[in-house]
This record gives sequence, C-alpha cells and structure tokens, in this order.
Amino acid sequence: MKELLAFCGLDCEQCDAYIATANNDDALREKTAKAWSELYNSPIKPEHINCEGCRADGVKLIYCEKYCEIRQCALKKNMNNCGECQELEECKTVGAIIENNPDALKNLKACATVHGQT
Repeated sequence: MKELLAFCGLDCEQCDAYIATANNDDALREKTAKAWSELYNSPIKPEHINCEGCRADGVKLIYCEKYCEIRQCALKKNMNNCGECQELEECKTVGAIIENNPDALKNLKACATVHGQT
C-alpha cells in the first residue's frame, strides 16, 4: 500500500502542505496558509504548514494530528485506512471527502482489493 495515502484515501503527495514540507518551500507555505485561512475562515500561519503525511511518522498539520475524526476513527479501529472498514460506503465521517474527491474512494477501494476485502 502506498505509504503516503491518507486514512481518508487522499494522496498526501498531492497536498500543498506535504509538498511544501518535502521541498522546504516557504513560498508555498505562505500561499497555502493564505488560501486555507480564507477557505476555512481560520488563522492559519505559514509555520503551521508542515506535514510529512497523515500515516507517516513525523510532523503533521495540527488539525490532522489532533482533530481529524477520520484519522482518529481509523487509528481506534487499528486500520491502515478507511478502505479496510466494512462501513466505508455508508460512513458519514469519511463521506464528505469521498463525495468531493472521487479519487479518494478509488484509492480506498484499491486498498481494500489488495487486502482481499472486496
């Protein structure tokens, strides 16, 4: 399974926070902080934009580390990601991600197939 696939099925390698961290790109941190502050109506600063991936060891965005219900649920259930969960299709917790990003569902289903859970 791809190490940089988040619990929700999003590809961490496509995330601006991951890219900024991997490349130590302060300009991208600045741009991402500004965009996310507006999008989430929350004061996000460039120094908050550091993440090595949802499931990887290392630094994570504070939201992902402490508040993401999807991540907390998967950790509690001791799952690599939501693709291993029998409730994936009807889960309201991961539902918003899947609804807004069809690739996330494809990624999770691919993981389930690899683990013989289809």
